[in-house]
Amino acid sequence: MKITFLGAAGEVTGSQHLIETHNLRVLLDCGLFQGHRAESRAKNEQLRCDPPNLDGVILSHAHIDHCGNLPRLYKDGFRGPVFCTEATADVAEIMLNDSVRIQEEDAKYLSTHLKSGHPPIEPLYSRRDVEQIVRLMQPLEYGEWHELAADFRLRFSDSGHILGSAITEMEIDERGETRRVVFTGDLGRRGLPILRDPQPVPGCDILITESTYGNRIHPSPADLKSELLRIIRESVAVDGKVIIPAFSLGRTQNVVYFLNELHNEGLLPAIPVFVDSPLARRLTSIYRDHKDIMDEDVQRILETDSDPFGFRGLEYILSRKDSMELNHRKGPFIVVSASGMCETGRIVHHLKNSVDDIRNTIVIIGFQAAHTLGRRIVERQPKLRIFDRNFPLRAKVEKLNGLSAHADAEDFKWWFEHLASKTGVGQAFIVHGESSSAASLAGLLRDYCDEEPIVPELYESFQI
Repeated sequence: MKITFLGAAGEVTGSQHLIETHNLRVLLDCGLFQGHRAESRAKNEQLRCDPPNLDGVILSHAHIDHCGNLPRLYKDGFRGPVFCTEATADVAEIMLNDSVRIQEEDAKYLSTHLKSGHPPIEPLYSRRDVEQIVRLMQPLEYGEWHELAADFRLRFSDSGHILGSAITEMEIDERGETRRVVFTGDLGRRGLPILRDPQPVPGCDILITESTYGNRIHPSPADLKSELLRIIRESVAVDGKVIIPAFSLGRTQNVVYFLNELHNEGLLPAIPVFVDSPLARRLTSIYRDHKDIMDEDVQRILETDSDPFGFRGLEYILSRKDSMELNHRKGPFIVVSASGMCETGRIVHHLKNSVDDIRNTIVIIGFQAAHTLGRRIVERQPKLRIFDRNFPLRAKVEKLNGLSAHADAEDFKWWFEHLASKTGVGQAFIVHGESSSAASLAGLLRDYCDEEPIVPELYESFQI
């Protein structure tokens, strides 16, 4: 068996790992590389997995850095099945259509700024490529073994990362020997709202694990709801607006779920709440369709509340006109809008119209990368550059940690202990992490492995 790491090796983007046996070639994930435009474009255009000769793809979940280059795979000749959970197939269709829309808009904008003689800029793939790859998706149930071929079986277990995310167990027979391979995808956390905890699986001969936060301990999410209530009450007292930048997949649903609980408990002040993101609106409809795979708390709520993502006073904004009208609306009210790092989308307009008012509060609920507007807000820089104008930051800034969907060091340790409790782990490969987090996870994982854990480099191959 040969494993080649074609993405998310030494970095946290572009997840893509190729498994080759004497008669099968299977790709784990096919994500977009994200980052510097020219470098990412080159990586995304040049698929090194020989798409026409792939026998199948196993998709762990529908974040763009794991599924976003699937349409390019189809464009370059892949015609095999894409195995994933039903919820992942539903979410991926929405995310991929949004991805191609963004690429089309970017290509159109950049083409108007090209120097004479420069070749036209095209999207990585077309809407037809998205439509065709979606047709190749074959949803599988959690917990059931399925045969890709007579000598290749797979089973999904809930990874607790996002809706539909899966840990993949593979049993691969090669020349009379059966080997168990486990791929974590992105491992989730214990105790997060909505999602079930990551499920333990038996030990394996080969482990491929992510390491995004292998060197970190996350704050507990337990106090987030009470903190959110405090912030809302303080804003209502001064007729202020609460602006919450949130990614459309995952974070928005978490915030709405908390607000729904507060509403059901009679604690949420009677103020309007707006979710201003068409993408979040579409994704929330997928959440509503898959309530059966959510955690015990959701199942308990469903006994008395048929919709954990809707309540009296909550409105999902669709049109651009209605979104613009919110910018002229007087407080108090709450608006949850994308993007999560405040770089693009409708949230930028809401911030432009809110940051200079001391009555308003900006609630940051996730990591903010360097050089983003979100990071400048977290740093409380006195002036913010928005749409080529400087705005004074007078609004109150609150940062609520604890909603990261990635396992931290304690979650990894718990999961590894279960993994190794019976048969242990043979060889481990550590991917999807910066060098420091991968090295820390290697130190943690060493006690559970027969061999020294390996942190592969991009495009590196290993004969197992």
